[in-house]
Amino acid sequence: MTLGFTQKSLAQGDSTAQSTAAVAAAPAQQAPAVTETSNIPEEEKTFHQVVKDQFIAGGIEFMFPILACLIFGLAILLERIITLNLATTNTKKLLARVDEALIKDGVEGAKEVCKNTRGPVASIFTQGLMRMSEGVEMVEKSIISYGSVEMGRLERGLVWVSLFISLAPMLGFLGTVVGMVFAFDAIAAANDINPALVAGGIKVALITTIGGLIVAIILQIFYNYLVSKIDSLVNQMEDASITLIDMLVKHNLSK
Repeated sequence: MTLGFTQKSLAQGDSTAQSTAAVAAAPAQQAPAVTETSNIPEEEKTFHQVVKDQFIAGGIEFMFPILACLIFGLAILLERIITLNLATTNTKKLLARVDEALIKDGVEGAKEVCKNTRGPVASIFTQGLMRMSEGVEMVEKSIISYGSVEMGRLERGLVWVSLFISLAPMLGFLGTVVGMVFAFDAIAAANDINPALVAGGIKVALITTIGGLIVAIILQIFYNYLVSKIDSLVNQMEDASITLIDMLVKHNLSK
């Protein structure tokens, strides 16, 4: 009996050990395998990439002419900005030098001062002083005539910028209308109004309008700046010309 009891106890101990090992091994078997998931966020697109994607989505046949309007318009505007800034002179300082030259060296000295000074005001003074031998009235007529020539030079190229400002939105609207026509053709071919199809076509069509309006806004801002700059130069030319005529009259009377 004692031997039987001992064997029974050993058997129970082995079964208990086996169940304990099984319980210990169970979590390891039931535990889900930990897999490394790549939760790396998608790389954010740069502004250049976004603009490039939208440009391609809008259609090269319409977006490229709009881009050409922007490039040529900015080129003309940049040239005009540089030219007008170089044409800006200190009229008060120039008039003082001309007055001093008239007193010391006469008309020839005043012409040398104007020839050595850049800008439309000095050019107008030079043309007027060259007619001084014909009288003050002829000087005034020469200044008025040459003032119109200088004004035309200042405004050179702005007519093309004005054309690009008007043309860019028109091209955008044209691209939108053509895109809408294609969208409705797709609806007719599918014989069903698919919201995704309609929305996608309208979105692509409107990109050309957005591009045209952006180009027009950019060019319009610089165009208005140049117009105000030209108006300021023209006012300077008119005021300085009147002052020059007064100095010449005074110079003739004092001779």
